[in-house]
Amino acid sequence: MLFGSVLVLITLALLGLVLGSFAGATVWRLRARQLRLDAAAGEKAAKAERRQVEKLEKRPLSKDRSVCLHCGHPLGWRDLIPLVSWLSLRGKCRYCHKAIGRFEPLMELGLATFFVVSYAFWPVALAQPVDVLQFAIWLVAGFGLAILFAYDAKWFLLPNVVTFPLIGLGAFNAVLVVTTSPIPVAALFSVLMSCVVLSGLYYVIYVLSRHQWVGFGDVKLGLALALLLANWQLAVIALFLANLVGTLVFLPQMLTGTMKRHSHIPFGPLLIIGWALAGIFGMQLLQWYVGIVL
Repeated sequence: MLFGSVLVLITLALLGLVLGSFAGATVWRLRARQLRLDAAAGEKAAKAERRQVEKLEKRPLSKDRSVCLHCGHPLGWRDLIPLVSWLSLRGKCRYCHKAIGRFEPLMELGLATFFVVSYAFWPVALAQPVDVLQFAIWLVAGFGLAILFAYDAKWFLLPNVVTFPLIGLGAFNAVLVVTTSPIPVAALFSVLMSCVVLSGLYYVIYVLSRHQWVGFGDVKLGLALALLLANWQLAVIALFLANLVGTLVFLPQMLTGTMKRHSHIPFGPLLIIGWALAGIFGMQLLQWYVGIVL
């Protein structure tokens, strides 16, 4: 049994590294696509960024190849081994020797860690097929959310091309939760309240602030996360943890003057962190809190 669990953890870690590498490449391809759309609409991008993404030519997926964003040289298989290639090359391109940066290995390590921690601390025993299916949905959602996390952190935008499929995946998960619940009506109510907490609240803020405090992308992301959690208690915990993490990260910067009061803060990554912590540890945190109060 122990050997089987270790084998699963190793498999998930390797899968996370590979998918993290693919997620990192997808972020840059999405950015190249967005800049092309912006250019067609008459908007201008920074020259340095435009030069980078111009290396990612628009090609059919079957002919698409990863390239160095500095020199545009196509990357071979030995340049694309997750984490290993970056470490062996000391974070530099094999061809132009310019620094690659830490973005790629962080994406790989981040998703691998998410996969491993999710399995190690998953709150439900993976004994039934429906439990395994829900866990698989969780991992697939984590892949998409890793892309949104990085994109929003870099450019303060949550692309619909990733958000909408996540909403669909969340809707499928919510249907699964409701139809397999011993009390479907209560489960449906919990799903709806989860949407109110994580999406409805942000929509109200979006309207009242006239789009200044949060963007509509945060409203759509909140809907996806709410459907993926499908539990109003976990949604409340996710919202609390998202704001707690945001306070811990950004308040010291505001106090030291490195961040201004009206600086733009990406809410997407905070919501995603709250979602991940609530989904994995939420029930334990809830039991701990109830134990203290009672």
